[in-house]
Amino acid sequence: MRSLRAAKAIAAAGAPAPLRLAAAVQAVEAVGVCLVAALAAADLATGQTYQRSSGVALIVLELIVAAGLGALASGLARSRPWSRTPAVMAQVLTGVIGIFLLQAGRYEWAVPALVLALAGLAGLFAPASLKALSRR
Repeated sequence: MRSLRAAKAIAAAGAPAPLRLAAAVQAVEAVGVCLVAALAAADLATGQTYQRSSGVALIVLELIVAAGLGALASGLARSRPWSRTPAVMAQVLTGVIGIFLLQAGRYEWAVPALVLALAGLAGLFAPASLKALSRR
């Protein structure tokens, strides 16, 4: 799994602490999306999806997103400049989803999503992270 490799890369990398925080946030989000895919698979197995084909498509899409988040976490942990923009966009999207969940009254999911988004953005925009991710 990419998220396991990302966690190992975070521990072994010489990235600055804020960048390691951002990488850890990306890895946590990747694991979270994997858990959501597992819940969708359980729903598919018990027949609780509207259509079988849409349930399978949703699971595949969630696993692709989880792999992408894991790749971003690995790139951040290794201070790869290419990972900055997609990581910022992932955090902005997580924040937007958190706001939607907040408006829907789903505080148990909204608050963690917003905390992760803010922590990820703070880690990405810290001066040490910006310096580490700048092209030389």
